[in-house]
Amino acid sequence: MRLDKFLKVSRIIKRRTVAKEIADKGRIQVNGRVAKSSTDLTVGDTLIIGFGNRTLQVRVDELVETTKKDAAESMYTIISSENE
Repeated sequence: MRLDKFLKVSRIIKRRTVAKEIADKGRIQVNGRVAKSSTDLTVGDTLIIGFGNRTLQVRVDELVETTKKDAAESMYTIISSENE
């Protein structure tokens, strides 16, 4: 699954276009490497996402094409969340 679609479906980022912009600015890393919005994710990948003054680190647990709001959080595990 593409990085931008995962971020939208998991509801980490509300809109896919916003996820694409953040990724293309180099503010998302997958397994320690800067990722583009088209990067393919697999289960077990670690994402580090920079939101302005906040950094979120998550692990991909599940990849599904669509999900309900209640089940979206089961797609990832938050490893750390830091305010800079």
